[in-house]
Amino acid sequence: MRKIFREVLSIEKAKKILFQHYKPETVTEEVELLDSRGRVLAEDIRAPISLPPFDRATVDGYAVIAEETFGVDESRPVKLEVVGRVEAGEWSGIEVGRGKAVEVATGSLIPKGANAVVMVEFTRESGRFVEIFRSTNPGENVLFAGSDIMAGELVLRKGKKITSREIALLSACGIRRLKVYRKPKVAILSTGNELVEPGEKLERAKIYDVNSFALSAAVEECGGDPIRLGIVKDDEDELRSAILRALEVADIVLTSGSTSAGFGDMMFRILSEFDPGLLVHGIAVKPGKPTAIALHKGKPIFALPGYPTSAMTIFEIFVSPLIRKLSGLCEESKTLKAKLAMKVFSEPGRRELLPVNIIHDSGEYKVYPVTGSYSGMISAIYATDGFIEIPEDVLMLEEGEVVDVRLYGEVKPADLVIIGSHCTGLDAILELMPEYEAKVINLGSTAGILAVKRREADLAGVHLLGEDGNYNEGVIRKFGVENAVLVKGYLREQGLIVAKGNPKRIHNFQDLLREDVSFVNRNRGSGTRVLVDMHLRNLAIELNISFEELRRRIKGYEVEAKTHDAIAFAVATGRADVGVGIKSVAKLYDLDFIPLRAEEYDFLIPLERLNKPPVRAFLEILKSREFAERLGKLDGLKVYEKTGKMIKI
Repeated sequence: MRKIFREVLSIEKAKKILFQHYKPETVTEEVELLDSRGRVLAEDIRAPISLPPFDRATVDGYAVIAEETFGVDESRPVKLEVVGRVEAGEWSGIEVGRGKAVEVATGSLIPKGANAVVMVEFTRESGRFVEIFRSTNPGENVLFAGSDIMAGELVLRKGKKITSREIALLSACGIRRLKVYRKPKVAILSTGNELVEPGEKLERAKIYDVNSFALSAAVEECGGDPIRLGIVKDDEDELRSAILRALEVADIVLTSGSTSAGFGDMMFRILSEFDPGLLVHGIAVKPGKPTAIALHKGKPIFALPGYPTSAMTIFEIFVSPLIRKLSGLCEESKTLKAKLAMKVFSEPGRRELLPVNIIHDSGEYKVYPVTGSYSGMISAIYATDGFIEIPEDVLMLEEGEVVDVRLYGEVKPADLVIIGSHCTGLDAILELMPEYEAKVINLGSTAGILAVKRREADLAGVHLLGEDGNYNEGVIRKFGVENAVLVKGYLREQGLIVAKGNPKRIHNFQDLLREDVSFVNRNRGSGTRVLVDMHLRNLAIELNISFEELRRRIKGYEVEAKTHDAIAFAVATGRADVGVGIKSVAKLYDLDFIPLRAEEYDFLIPLERLNKPPVRAFLEILKSREFAERLGKLDGLKVYEKTGKMIKI
């Protein structure tokens, strides 16, 4: 008996019905570092140690007090007594005093008292002494502790996919186990009497099974764990038993074939027996109309069409986003905008998912439709890069029309590249736009401005105080940035961060000159570093000493942290007594905060990126009530009357 489709639904209605009955939930697990490749982090990772964990030499040579080499050259060398040698991996209590030097190897510990290393090429041994023929500066050939990564710094964000680069970073931090999202197990069955396993002899009227192999690979690309259960014949009892076995071992079940309205197709009858049973049977889309979706005791079953292109396209629309969500990946697949290279016609009444090939031509993408009866064509899968959606009421797309292409495959670059100053407020915005993957590089305001100028970033967080006493606009113009927009952000309070109860009784910048106080600085080019140096220059004038002399008297001035969190962590763990940062991170680490001033944290955006969807979403959230409320819960941060205002640069 031929069975017609129960009710042909739109894609949107089919998804709505499915998720009315099924609520996908992610599960986490802890894995070994070497087992984490391809998995997705289920928690933020903060560095448990600083990198490097000690001051280390970057060259072979002699650790010295740099000031003792000032003014020396080949005609006027300085002779220092060599009091020891330190090899890489060796801990030494040797101290470098006046008139002394210690021989060091690349990667070795810098002895106490030394602040520079003279390359061996500019020295000559002379008994117990070494002659130095070149002047060196403080910090030269020294990689200071924490100058790469500061303990407590956020190094990987929740949701990050682990690759060899992340594994390198984690191992350097000494992390051996980490929490990731569990891969959903997906059982895959191919149905049909005509199917034969690849490698077996192909009899007349038979074809090799394609779908279970293609779907297994697609599941793995989406972050799932495929369980290929092979071929099931068109026998109702056998098919029912196979699906029940699949439900026992997997979180999701995929079948292909036996879904159309022809003789011998019994899939809809079997799925109707389950609990709650058949939800969808027939979707108004080409290819892929004969698709069925069912649910049994909380586990979804997707009965995909038998034609490979149809099966893979429906997989991309319904199954891929679900697997990606459960595995912790961004829910949507990669899309890009491209121009149609030729006119395209479509039949009315059904949404068409047209396979396309993509080429890069003269700096832009162009797409060519896969023509012919592509639903059953194996070559269409091999040739297809993705597909475009043609709505039900559209009969024709013109040549040159811009379309959105949904790509097959697992590669997805960041949707939003942000380079600039670190801020917890920025993190709050990104948390409100989980549909976009953002790459955030905390290099400071200056680096962010230059990145926008070079068009390397979509957005830069900046808070640079200008000579006129105003934030950002004047400084940005001095950098020669053109065709950009400065979007006013929010206010945040900067101040001195000290231990709870302020045991060292630190009250101002002059206290940094005390011998019992150690300081942790922000990185060069950051807005906070500009603020620190402004206060210190004013203090130097007040004390009638040079800025360079004042810097040398501050213990830890050369120790840099790239984020406010790293500053707070350094103080919280006793690595430093004081640093400058924002109030919200001080409260986060239960530290005391001595306010300095409220600053304006703004966003610089290239003019041509304003219409980029993730940038538009970012700006909408910036001006939203939800963000204002979330920001209000972070101490020292708040929106104000200028938030969202745009200034043309």
